[in-house]
Amino acid sequence: MSSSIQVQGVSKGYGTKRLFEDVIVSFSGGRRYGLTGPNGAGKSTFMKILAGDLEPDTGAVVRPEKTSVLRQDQYAFEEYRVLDAVVMGNHKLWRAMTEKDELLALPELTDEQGTRLGELEGTIAEEDGYTAESEAGTLLEGLGIPVEEHTRLMKEVAGGFKLRVLLAQALFGKPDALLLDEPTNNLDLDTIRWLERFLCGYEGVLVTISHDRHFLNEICTHIADIDYETIIVYPGGYDEMIMAKSQIRSRVEQENNERNKKIEQLKEFVAKFGAGTRASQVQSRKKQIEKLALTDLKKSNIQRPFIQLQVKKPSGKQTLTVEGLSKTWPAKTVCKGFDALVTKGEKIAIVGRNGVGKTTLCRMLVGELEPDAGKITWGHQATVGYLAQDHREGIPGGMTVAEWLHSIEPSAYAQDIRGLLGKMLFSGDEGNKPTHALSGGEAVRLLFAKLMLTKDSVLVLDEPTNHLDLESIVALGEALVRYEGTCFVVAHDRDLITQFATRLWAFTPNGLIDFKGSYDQFLQEQEQPAAETGGKAKKKK
Repeated sequence: MSSSIQVQGVSKGYGTKRLFEDVIVSFSGGRRYGLTGPNGAGKSTFMKILAGDLEPDTGAVVRPEKTSVLRQDQYAFEEYRVLDAVVMGNHKLWRAMTEKDELLALPELTDEQGTRLGELEGTIAEEDGYTAESEAGTLLEGLGIPVEEHTRLMKEVAGGFKLRVLLAQALFGKPDALLLDEPTNNLDLDTIRWLERFLCGYEGVLVTISHDRHFLNEICTHIADIDYETIIVYPGGYDEMIMAKSQIRSRVEQENNERNKKIEQLKEFVAKFGAGTRASQVQSRKKQIEKLALTDLKKSNIQRPFIQLQVKKPSGKQTLTVEGLSKTWPAKTVCKGFDALVTKGEKIAIVGRNGVGKTTLCRMLVGELEPDAGKITWGHQATVGYLAQDHREGIPGGMTVAEWLHSIEPSAYAQDIRGLLGKMLFSGDEGNKPTHALSGGEAVRLLFAKLMLTKDSVLVLDEPTNHLDLESIVALGEALVRYEGTCFVVAHDRDLITQFATRLWAFTPNGLIDFKGSYDQFLQEQEQPAAETGGKAKKKK
């Protein structure tokens, strides 16, 4: 069977909202597609339709039999070994191996069962079953899961690792089609780079959703963008799509504006002469209005928040002094004897593998955790704004979005609060939305609205890009570059780090280091020793 996916006249909507209408698109074998569009455009819905997990309102999808999907149910395999959960990604192989084990467990076999055993052996050989555990182990190691975890039961493995096991499951067994919704979530920078290399060598058809621009630019041969209630495929990576789309978008929106103007002119004529003697001309104008109105005036659903991070009172020149900082949490050495002097306006990215202590370091900076030894001293007039990794923990329930912002700055005028919410894409009545009903993306945007209100001279942001779409991440990067205060940002988005960071606090095999330079310079220095010792270090663009 062909490794292409054919989408034939697919439409989907919820209530009165149409996500896409009569979509006809083909995803060809050997190509890697990024599926893009803002939050709420229908990316995950479309991916579920591609996977067969959701029925469209109209139309159909034809996909290869061997289609692999990144599942999000991390508790579905609790009683299985990690290696077995990965091998289950090849359904045909897993069924054959399971049936073979059941037959071999019988005290004796009938002739028919013996024949069946031979057929199963053939299936297992065709599906590379005799090297399956080795292949699964290689994938798990690439995704940063240590060998000692491979034979444990899934219920014994940490939550972050479980999600990586599900990613390994999707990648396993050379599927003809691969559908990955946010595969870089919960991955650190090193593991994302491994995944980029793996996917660039993948030969089937790939469709992926990601809010990581660098990842999309590295792996994609095409971008399938959801907008104007349809899907338009552009050649190249994300940046090339943005350039092409801006040209198309301006043309489409200009045509829409001209059509709207024409309708208004015709309506004026009808209103003016409707009761007069020019009945035939009025009827002609009415028909023109109907014809123009029938042409659906679809508008782009792209929206970008306006993030403006200001400083009310600048801090002193020496913003932060860290002396002999040591911390073990809970049984891992986060840092030992770490020293740093940070001056006003420096932009520091905190990077490192998952689980090394980046959040612990942030919590020490904001005073939520005490160090085991050493001192953290903030300078004169340093006020610290904090965005925690669990974005919801800073937003209380039992009030509306506008009420919560007003409680932070009681002297603010209602129209100022509304204006701030509008910049963060809470338009109209959305300011009355209860805080407990916020989506992940809305919660992050609301926390940025709070930081725009408090205007702190220091920002500590722990994974602020979680739940943000690409447009919002670009807006955040621009805001951090313009910000005149000092910031410490935990991020796994390479483009974002490259854009704003002037310095890194990096968790390395040699401990926490203070690197004064850009992320690209840091990567060069990290890879240099490998090159000198004969390693195959490769500098990424």
